[in-house]
Amino acid sequence: MKLEAIRARSLNIPFNTTFRHAQAERAATQTLWVEAHAEGCTGYGEGCPREYVTGETLATAAAFCSAYASQWRESIRDLPTLRRWSAAHVRDIDRNPAAWAAVELALLDLLGKVENHPVEALLGLPPLSGSFRYTAVLGDAPGPQFAAQLRHYLAAGFEDFKVKLSGDSTRDEEKVRVLARAGLAGVAVRADANNLWPTAGAAIGALESLDFRFRAVEEPLRAGDYAGMARIAATLDTSIVLDESMIRSDQLGHLDATPGRWIVNLRISKMGGLLRSLDLVPQIRRRQLGLIIGAQVGETSVLTRAALTVANAARDILIAQEGAFGTHLLARDVAEPSLRFGAGGVLEADELRAGAGWSLAIVTREGDLSELASA
Repeated sequence: MKLEAIRARSLNIPFNTTFRHAQAERAATQTLWVEAHAEGCTGYGEGCPREYVTGETLATAAAFCSAYASQWRESIRDLPTLRRWSAAHVRDIDRNPAAWAAVELALLDLLGKVENHPVEALLGLPPLSGSFRYTAVLGDAPGPQFAAQLRHYLAAGFEDFKVKLSGDSTRDEEKVRVLARAGLAGVAVRADANNLWPTAGAAIGALESLDFRFRAVEEPLRAGDYAGMARIAATLDTSIVLDESMIRSDQLGHLDATPGRWIVNLRISKMGGLLRSLDLVPQIRRRQLGLIIGAQVGETSVLTRAALTVANAARDILIAQEGAFGTHLLARDVAEPSLRFGAGGVLEADELRAGAGWSLAIVTREGDLSELASA
């Protein structure tokens, strides 16, 4: 394959509702959109740079793509050369994981289309099959809105829940009262603190005051405070979900001293693409850790589709799966039809196994895409 062109732009789609958590409030996508062209085919990729996760912005992502586009056109011809470039630029990808994720996903989609194979066949993986069940994610909404969201999810048949904490004791106490009144046992609910508390003591005090047994707590402290989070896990007899604290495979070594307490939230965009994510799965399995396939708020069907590849390869260690909101959250999606969960939080994937690349029909509208200024 001769890569003819690769183009990075910003994808701008409003949300149907504002989504809040402790680190950010969003009403629209913050997405790097990449298109790769060869042999009359176009591959599509998506990455979600987040300052508070990987330190990236749309401007830095654009600068990364501008700096390396000519190298990609000259050197990447097939899957081996894609892997070769990635292996030779580990540090560059470490600094620009969401940007590279968008590029890599576009190239994998393109290679699949040129070779007329779904991405799973291209990578030598089993085809997608069966059902994928998603978590109901409840944002940091005021009490009445939070209760309405929960009622909606319960009526739809969801069985697994994640609630965003705010650090405001009054606000968070109202959330757990709503959960308790709904009859949800702690085993069904995870809390996501988004690096909320400065110390383990502060986190323990705040969580104990809520008087609700969460199945796990995600990122209660600043990213990388593994010792503090291990203390929280032991004191509260719970598990810790690592998200911002797990963006590279070499960080897994920090968990070896306290096994049995950790769950990895693997999001393709923050990990630096699909291939890195797939490489992480056997390392998680070998350490006997739990795995959640996560998502960035505002993902389109492209990242949802790529995450299915990882979930399908990791069913034996998969605790939960997040995302697949599609047009539940987005005013419109780039894929027709939008990949999104249905009743019970279930997405059926069998229909995606026969197409080429991501097996998605991509349609962008005027105004969806805009040029980016590099940092």
